[in-house]
Amino acid sequence: MSKQKEELEHRLKLRNIKLSDYDDIREIMVAIYKNKGGAWTREELKNQIKAFPEGQICIEDNGKVVAAALSLVVDYARFGDNHTYDQITGFGKFDTHDEEGDTLYGTDVFVHHEYRGMRLGRRLYDARKELCENLNLRSIIAGGRIPGYSKYADEMTPRKYIDLVKNKEIFDPVLSFQLANEFHVRKVITKYLPEDTDSRAYATLLEWINIYYEKDEKLIGNKKSIVRLGLVQWKMRRFANVDDLMQQVEFFVDTISGYKSDFCLFPEFFNAPMLAEFNDMDASEAIRNLADYTDEIVARMSELAVSYNVNVIAGSMPEYDGKKLRNVSYLCRRDGTQNKQYKLHITPDESAYWGLQGGNGINVFDTDAGRIGILICYDVEFPELGRILAEQDMDILFVPFWTDTKNAFLRVNTCARSRAIENECYVAITGSVGNLPKVENMDIQYSQAAIYSPSDFSFPHDSIVAQASENAETTIVADVDLDLLTKQRKAGSVRNLEQRRLDLYSIQWKQKK
Repeated sequence: MSKQKEELEHRLKLRNIKLSDYDDIREIMVAIYKNKGGAWTREELKNQIKAFPEGQICIEDNGKVVAAALSLVVDYARFGDNHTYDQITGFGKFDTHDEEGDTLYGTDVFVHHEYRGMRLGRRLYDARKELCENLNLRSIIAGGRIPGYSKYADEMTPRKYIDLVKNKEIFDPVLSFQLANEFHVRKVITKYLPEDTDSRAYATLLEWINIYYEKDEKLIGNKKSIVRLGLVQWKMRRFANVDDLMQQVEFFVDTISGYKSDFCLFPEFFNAPMLAEFNDMDASEAIRNLADYTDEIVARMSELAVSYNVNVIAGSMPEYDGKKLRNVSYLCRRDGTQNKQYKLHITPDESAYWGLQGGNGINVFDTDAGRIGILICYDVEFPELGRILAEQDMDILFVPFWTDTKNAFLRVNTCARSRAIENECYVAITGSVGNLPKVENMDIQYSQAAIYSPSDFSFPHDSIVAQASENAETTIVADVDLDLLTKQRKAGSVRNLEQRRLDLYSIQWKQKK
């Protein structure tokens, strides 16, 4: 990877704010609140961190803070619904913070202007919700600006304006975002921020209810227990160019992200329709020309992963370095980082028609939603690979595949279910449907996407968590519980990993010399 490419790559990290972040935070606040009070002073930020360090959250990109959210815990009954911003924040000192309080109060959320459109605000709101749940607080309350109101103040009341925003007749850059993040308006406050002329000093009193209140949950940043998987059963269709292909890709990423999924899985060779552009070439030349698009598609899928806040497993695509043609799957994390996994086993047809060669390594990848492995299609039919990944504490195995006939599909499907049972993990598989006339070796497709689990009392009796209709373009979205895997491995009716006879046999990975 070139130095320039490394410098452009996003590396997003959600963490708590430190005083050393002040210059970055001040830069953002000055730009956003230039006519509304400006930035906190260094001393004020120091007091806010000291009062409640867990509630001051930021997102950094390559070490620079690009977005932040500030909050404190209050005994809300002390203030009631008619408070002002200065009253509830102690004029910015946060000396109103109460460890015994029942409400998380959101004071500020701001995003650097160069990062608008990347949905970082949504990530900060989600982090606040997680914090509220994990601290066992009743709700999140915030006073919300309505900056769009100034355009309508002469013709309607704030209440009428808010109703129109709720009904999506009017877009307000703050309120519309807050409503989309599951907050509801309790009432309208007057003189909340007197200097906020855009809102005419009005504000909405917003609330998000913690439905898990009274439950003892983990704090922010710990390993997730419930992970939501999204699978795309992709229809092969003609695309005029890469932009046309990526429009369809973004549609599905948006759809999967809309259900707040942690992962979005695409099939093996989902970009194969672009082969139609090279119909005048033989199969081996065509697939090498298709590989020219891989870098661009990966870069754009990585941007989608960041923008839509979902880890994207980009099926697989051909990679050609001038000497070797290989089949590779990319993990595009939502923090902007990437990894890739090569297909190790090449089918006879792939070798004969295209000259594909297998990769030489296998890895488990850390993500913010568990440790995952990727096996491309034929690789899942080799049980040794799944076991090697399981020995590295894999939670979820993703299998992008392409099969042309039902018997080919059943090989992948049956082996994937076996990997879930024998390795006590979840396995998610998806392929393509439809057909591509006149595209050699990719003309027909057969798929039934599914998510499989171990088979024991804590899981579905048939080990099927979710399953798509056969040969229909669709998606699957389902939750898997990683804590159940720990329970299975330690207290299951059978314990395939724990009870292996390692005194008799083992699997050894032979490192390439």
